[in-house]
Amino acid sequence: MIIRDHYLSSACQVASPNYDDRPDPDDVSLLVIHCISLPPEQFAGDYIDQLFCNCLDPNAHPYFQDIHQLKVSAHLLIRRDGSIRQYVPFNRRAWHAGVSKYQGRERCNDFSIGIELEGGISVAYTDVQYRRLADVCRTLLANYPTLSSQRIVGHSDIAPGRKTDPGPFFDWSRFHELLNSNPESPAG
Repeated sequence: MIIRDHYLSSACQVASPNYDDRPDPDDVSLLVIHCISLPPEQFAGDYIDQLFCNCLDPNAHPYFQDIHQLKVSAHLLIRRDGSIRQYVPFNRRAWHAGVSKYQGRERCNDFSIGIELEGGISVAYTDVQYRRLADVCRTLLANYPTLSSQRIVGHSDIAPGRKTDPGPFFDWSRFHELLNSNPESPAG
């Protein structure tokens, strides 16, 4: 994987309007793992793209009536099949964390990269999602010197009581094992 001009070359680019400038463009020091599915616990389709691009039809599903006006985004989405979509360049502030706090510092969007996994809090993630997430994180760590493997958290870690993702089915041990493995080995 290669990052050029803050875009992941292997990702399908879907430009979201839901971003702005970071207060300090050089401060990209946290990775936040999320999960999303639209409608909840249903996979595939373009509803996530539509939400992040402000064109989700509120009549397409009853759940959408409550969320279609949200102005949200993430930097990346890793789908269940391992394909990657990028909505916001890494040097810009995506609107993924909301009210949040990490190690006493509020407004995590200011200094984080948000990665959505297509999934739900009651569904296991796919093998290829774990491998792809580890590959993406290794690439980000190599390109943004203020990031570290100790600063990769779940949305629930920065918004406790408000958010539960990536949920109890996200295997942090497995993810860290893959992150620390040689990407060319059979395990990676």
